Amino acid sequence: MGRPPLSKDTRLCISLAGRPSNIGTRFHNHLYEVLGLDFLYKAFTTTDIAAAIGGVRALGIRGCSVSMPFKRDVIALVDEVEQSARVIDAVNTIVNDDGHLTAANTDYLAVQRLVDQYALDPGRPVVIRGSGGMASAVGAAFRDRGFTVGTVAARNARTGRELAGRLGYGYAAEVGSCEAAVLVNVTPIGMAGGPEEQQQAFDTDAIAKADTVFDVVATPSETPLITAARTAGVRVITGAEVVALQAAEQFERYTGVRPTPEQVAEASAVSRSAG
Repeated sequence: MGRPPLSKDTRLCISLAGRPSNIGTRFHNHLYEVLGLDFLYKAFTTTDIAAAIGGVRALGIRGCSVSMPFKRDVIALVDEVEQSARVIDAVNTIVNDDGHLTAANTDYLAVQRLVDQYALDPGRPVVIRGSGGMASAVGAAFRDRGFTVGTVAARNARTGRELAGRLGYGYAAEVGSCEAAVLVNVTPIGMAGGPEEQQQAFDTDAIAKADTVFDVVATPSETPLITAARTAGVRVITGAEVVALQAAEQFERYTGVRPTPEQVAEASAVSRSAG
């Protein structure tokens, strides 16, 4: 279809991150082009988050994606915080309606959609490895979908115990022999370019006993954990699915248009392409 020529009426959406990437930029701009929408998306970083959010408000920037380290700092700078962000005290999406800023967390919403999409059984136990901000979003999404029996496995005892306490789950300092029907990795283990990119977040025996293995690591989408689960014949949910769904949630909030699953898949592939 093609995007209309840039003009004074073109609406701007941005991202704010400590380390900006091209993933969101490629995803959103690809869909603007496919759907013929008069929008433009650009990634930024800042050393003054208050001034940056003030700019979002003052300049009429339609939407703003928020990444680390700003996810909590922006809460005091917006007018309204949706339940998705309030429940985990972290924001990743801001929508500007004529100067009224509403914050949400589409990571939380995306994980809930995946739980529903894959019909995961809330009566079964879950193990969540990790205790950072994304682990908080994932854990809250599972808990709020009815998963009452779970374990948080985290090397950081302070954040691990705190997250487990908030979720009503048990805590384990090491993943060790932790087993459950649903295994979720929310650590950098298996991430491309990281020191543990060749490692599995769960051992092979635990994977074989699981019903579902969920790796939030998005790059690569086929992590060692996902590869091991596929080899064992265990159902998988990939980080690429999380990234695509959360971006689709943002896209709909910014534009009012919900792309089809096929369009989201294509945009996700484009977003992860090199160059």
